[in-house]
Amino acid sequence: MAENGGVACKCYSERRSYCFREIRFGSRKTRRNFKTLPMIPLFKTGLYRCGSFAGSCCILSMDYREKARSTILESTKQKRIPIFVMMPVDVFGIDTSGLPKIRKMKALTMSLKALKLAGVHGIAVEVWWGIVERYAPFSYNWSLYEELFKLISDSGFKLHISLSFHSSIVSCNRKGGVSLPLWIMEIGYLNRDIYYRDQNGLSNNDYLTLGVDRIPLFCGRTALQCYEDFMFSFLNKFQSLMGHVIEEISVGLGPSGELRYPAHPSGDNRWRFPGIGEFQCYDKYMMEDLKSAACEEGKPEWGDDGPQNAGCYNSLPSEVPFFEEGGENFLSDYGRFFLEWYSGKLISHADAILAKAANMLRRYRNNGPNSVLLVAKIGGIYWWYQMDSHPAELTAGYYNTSLRDGYDPLASMLSRYGAALHVSCLEMIDSETPSAYLCSPEGLLQQMRSISKKREIHLTGRNANERFDKAGLWQIIANCNHPQAEAVRSFTYFRMNDKIFRAENWNNFVPFVRRMSRDE
Repeated sequence: MAENGGVACKCYSERRSYCFREIRFGSRKTRRNFKTLPMIPLFKTGLYRCGSFAGSCCILSMDYREKARSTILESTKQKRIPIFVMMPVDVFGIDTSGLPKIRKMKALTMSLKALKLAGVHGIAVEVWWGIVERYAPFSYNWSLYEELFKLISDSGFKLHISLSFHSSIVSCNRKGGVSLPLWIMEIGYLNRDIYYRDQNGLSNNDYLTLGVDRIPLFCGRTALQCYEDFMFSFLNKFQSLMGHVIEEISVGLGPSGELRYPAHPSGDNRWRFPGIGEFQCYDKYMMEDLKSAACEEGKPEWGDDGPQNAGCYNSLPSEVPFFEEGGENFLSDYGRFFLEWYSGKLISHADAILAKAANMLRRYRNNGPNSVLLVAKIGGIYWWYQMDSHPAELTAGYYNTSLRDGYDPLASMLSRYGAALHVSCLEMIDSETPSAYLCSPEGLLQQMRSISKKREIHLTGRNANERFDKAGLWQIIANCNHPQAEAVRSFTYFRMNDKIFRAENWNNFVPFVRRMSRDE
């Protein structure tokens, strides 16, 4: 799982021998601009430090990748695409009084100056429910974000805000991270069914199960009401920044902020790439809903359990009857019923949250120069994509198979609210993934392009894996400016850390930013 940012396989080698010496650019003017900016290695440790998942990988040489892409941009007309860089994962710490604070302000300030001179348009900031409403319901403390937003806006940047209703502790291998609000966790100690459960009863406290969306378990409020109140408080506090500083707002819809089930949890060693994952519908609230849906279908026996032949987290599809031909598989009457219910609950969950967000934002969404873009993130589930059953997508909640476009209903819902679809994997190509696992990040991205065109919604995107090599960065440019599709609305680089400022990485990153930031 990518570092607090979604499901991904890290298929690239990581060189650790770099040390920062100096920054060299193509022009004397650029070198002169950066001479006075000492680059300080950033955010190596701290309360919110996350680990990253390293799965099975297929590593190709840099020379091969660059040759394969040597002509990739020749026919592509470049359009200006704003670049946002996501804040460091450990930007927050705890002071001696036990309150959150911004860490290493001097280093952060100097890094922002460097990014501004490089041409970066904005900064992406996760606004954590577990920080702002940490101690008690309705007790919102926005002081830390007031300070951070002022620093960013005074540095000349725009903002992409991610309203984060999830925890990052599981994806960070439990080494630090931001939890859900403490008062929510107290409720969870007594009632583990407020979280998603797998078939073995193991729960995932990264995000509340959508089964409690409309059940008043949280000091008299439903989960949807908690999200709505948080969004209202945010807009009330920062209305003066809307439009001219805050340009995009993505609303958290699930684990890592993405609309999906936590079917591939890597932080607790239950799942490893390329496992198919497990269905996450075994909390009592989801099971009650399944029973009700089965009775309405006239098949009450279908509501007793989820699929019993769907394998486990690390199963391969060839071992699993539900994803193969024959019997009670995904094409059977039961299989279609279950998958329609499972994916439908996910889309209904997003529909309810985005309806509230779109209503609150309507005064800021006039499509003018100061409008605010509403964004919804999905997971980049690209392994086993070339199978008929798309098993890894099915367990994540995307009812997408060779016979059914599972993303079209999602895009149709987004179009009602004028929301953009945020996708990852923009740095990836199929040939860099293990062929045995039938991966296709390119096929997934092409499907996203098709549905965005059909439903007339914007695409925004980011990288799933940290890339500083020319090949990976130029692939992002090519994917953002595909000749048969509208250019993506914006791109978020995942994420700021000390490695981005190392000379050999910076020398590639700056031309990438400038290429994305100009019209041709």
